[in-house]
Amino acid sequence: MKTLAQKFESTGPKRILALDGGGIRGALSLGYLKHLENHLRKQHQNDQLLLSDYFDMIGGTSTGSIIAAALAIGMSVDEIKQKYFELGTKIFGKKYKWFKIFEIDDLLKAKYDDKALVSELQNVFGDVLLGDQEKIKTALVIVAKRADTNSVWPLNNHPKGKFYDTEKGDNRSIPVWKCVRASAAAPTYFLPQSIDVGGDNSFAAFVDGGVSMANNPALQMLMVATLKGFPYHWSMGEDNMLVVSVGTGMTKWKRLPKKISKNTLLNWASSLPDMFMQDASWQNQLMMQWLSNSPTSIEIDQEVGILQDDILTDEPGRKKGLISYLRYNVILDVDELNTRFKPSKPYKQADIDDLAAMDNAKNCQKLFDLGYQAGEQEVKLSHFPDNFKI
Repeated sequence: MKTLAQKFESTGPKRILALDGGGIRGALSLGYLKHLENHLRKQHQNDQLLLSDYFDMIGGTSTGSIIAAALAIGMSVDEIKQKYFELGTKIFGKKYKWFKIFEIDDLLKAKYDDKALVSELQNVFGDVLLGDQEKIKTALVIVAKRADTNSVWPLNNHPKGKFYDTEKGDNRSIPVWKCVRASAAAPTYFLPQSIDVGGDNSFAAFVDGGVSMANNPALQMLMVATLKGFPYHWSMGEDNMLVVSVGTGMTKWKRLPKKISKNTLLNWASSLPDMFMQDASWQNQLMMQWLSNSPTSIEIDQEVGILQDDILTDEPGRKKGLISYLRYNVILDVDELNTRFKPSKPYKQADIDDLAAMDNAKNCQKLFDLGYQAGEQEVKLSHFPDNFKI
């Protein structure tokens, strides 16, 4: 197996795993990841292989950052599943109490008390720092949004990073649990997270990375891996770069024109976050399909289709993309799920609305099972060419 230092190097084929945000729906991602782990173990004839062994970079946003960080410290999918289910039940179980006058200020800012979240993250990650070169097994990218500057921060553990251990910042010394807490500070759900990042303005306030264009962090992580401003400098090319992106389920936006025209200010306010997140996800999907000849491509819209004739390439005349790209996700829609999975008890819209909730911890097993069913159909050994074997 490669060492962490070898994974940081710019030579050889590189493999990136990017995990979406989506609250408790991260359980759905775990269903996919179980298949991914099984396939890679079969390919490498190693039933102990971990995703941190295979991938050179693992990262995520919000709930995706929790799973990504757990994978990066060498946990198996089964281990994470157990911890994740426990964590979900605890963190989405304790709301602020209206009668606690001393917490009234927090009550007006967040739905849930973050004490359980902090406690569980500390339990999982202990004293591991972002710069721990022994306990972290792969390049780790945790996507958060710095609220005081309105900028996306891909916190990462490369020792040559501009903010790793320099006058500009000291990301090296940030506890991993605190990085994850910052990425998962979903507005209205949890309070923002303050972190001492070093440098001139040492304290920074972070909110959930999902309120940026990087709730689906695949494109952001590709930029971290390849742009000159970051320290990795990995090479593009279909045979050089594999990006695997895993979602948390996406709802279908269905609104009748007559109903939209009657929307109130409150209706619009409650709909805007989902609208922005969907826009960001579709834009990421479009860009990644534009860069690749992906076997998992989906129709973006009726104008551009799946972009099969628009692939950006350094080899004109050939359908060979600048990266290899895989995207696994489930559309949370009544017709889609009933047609695709043919459940004994058909889904109704109320079931979909319940599954789509980002804070219903009772759905952990249902979401995992749904992701596992989808992974059974979608994740194929052929998606992982031999040139990306370790």
